[in-house]
Amino acid sequence: MRDSIALDSTRLQRLQQISLWDFALSLYAMPGVEAACLTLQDENDVDVCELLFHCWLYSCGLEVIAAKVMTIRRERCQWQQHVTEVLRGLRRDLKASAAASESVATLRQTIKQAELMAERENLQRWQGWILTSLNSEQKLRNRDEKTPNAAIWLRKQLFITDEEGVAKEASKMPAASLQALQTVACQLDPHQVAR
Repeated sequence: MRDSIALDSTRLQRLQQISLWDFALSLYAMPGVEAACLTLQDENDVDVCELLFHCWLYSCGLEVIAAKVMTIRRERCQWQQHVTEVLRGLRRDLKASAAASESVATLRQTIKQAELMAERENLQRWQGWILTSLNSEQKLRNRDEKTPNAAIWLRKQLFITDEEGVAKEASKMPAASLQALQTVACQLDPHQVAR
């Protein structure tokens, strides 16, 4: 089924029934996921929005075609670098000052809300990229339902480095990052046990 050209209509229906934003909020609130996402972001420069995007697809039984994701990844990475990371840096820089000043604390909270809005916009753009192309361009394929380990699948999706789908080797990832991927994977597939 995975290699078939036709996408499973049930999987597509699931994809269209829940927004990426709503899915992301739900997954991020699950035990251990927030900490795992921050570990992957800080230790491996993982774009958490892209991670959540792949998790959304996984939950619907779909995956992105490697050759198609490179362009959107570059676009989304630019957004993260020029908007989200700038806001995150400002928020982090103000942390110490916010403890001593109520007005700085208020400013920091406003920046935090802007950072969240930037992430929401990024997720909406990931979702729009997929949904606007469902009838015109093949960017998705059915995910093999027998995927033995969601963490390995996620690592492959996140670290695709070329259009042939070649991924960075797992041996280059710190143990904490591999554990973080496993934590997220356990929430996607509750039958997997954290290692």
